[in-house]
Amino acid sequence: MAGLNLTGIEGKVAVVTGAGRMKSIGRSIAVEMAKAGADVVITGTGRPPERYPDDEKAAGWRDIASVAEEIEAEGRRALPLVSDSGDENSVQELLDATLTEFGRVDFVVNNAGAARGPDRVPVVDMPIDAWDTVIRVNLRGPFLMSKIFGQQLIDAGNGGVIINISSIAGKVLGPNMAAYVASKAGLQGMTGGMAREIGKHGVRVNAICPGLVDTSRMADVFDDPDFAARASMIPIGRAGLGEDIGWATVYLCSDQGSWITGQSINVCGGNAVAH
Repeated sequence: MAGLNLTGIEGKVAVVTGAGRMKSIGRSIAVEMAKAGADVVITGTGRPPERYPDDEKAAGWRDIASVAEEIEAEGRRALPLVSDSGDENSVQELLDATLTEFGRVDFVVNNAGAARGPDRVPVVDMPIDAWDTVIRVNLRGPFLMSKIFGQQLIDAGNGGVIINISSIAGKVLGPNMAAYVASKAGLQGMTGGMAREIGKHGVRVNAICPGLVDTSRMADVFDDPDFAARASMIPIGRAGLGEDIGWATVYLCSDQGSWITGQSINVCGGNAVAH
């Protein structure tokens, strides 16, 4: 029997937010979509080089410009843009630039996420501005992207896919991370509701819920002396890689994933089994 060959991505256009970090989920999603045949628009915050982590500085990393080069090395076109997904005008400008450059959009991956910071405390101790920042980036951003790009997908009449990168935290509901948990649980709720609204237009909406993934955003966790013991408790026996999330994204965007919508799918090595 021949192996499964994913189809339906070649020659189409994907938009991936939050794709500029060298060790990240967004970069892996963008590159894997390019390998599958898509041209890719990638966004970043425009962070200055002095804010890059040491490994990026040592590698001469250039944020979304470096990811664009990787996409082009796969024979696909790339459009790197600084964009704020939490700002309505910025999202509209992102859509306009995508249509100007490529004339279409088919896949939208809402990956941009707030950095771990002062929100990782009990609710009673949480600074209000820290709560607002997490909700703005993790939930308002995907809402605006889904609203504005979703309308374009409907108007174009060619179907399409929206993928929201959530987290198992939105199901496990752990302590001292209520803003993050609320944002990700809300994102899963929006995923299910929107899928039932726009499925009739041939547009599918799913969420991927990663577990512990080795990214620069999680560097403090991976540098912890107890990390190896923590990772060994994952049923598969290892932490995730960006590629694990990239591969799941490609499948959900493909023809072979065309009967899947409204789902929040755990990609976590078995660390969470709640649905």
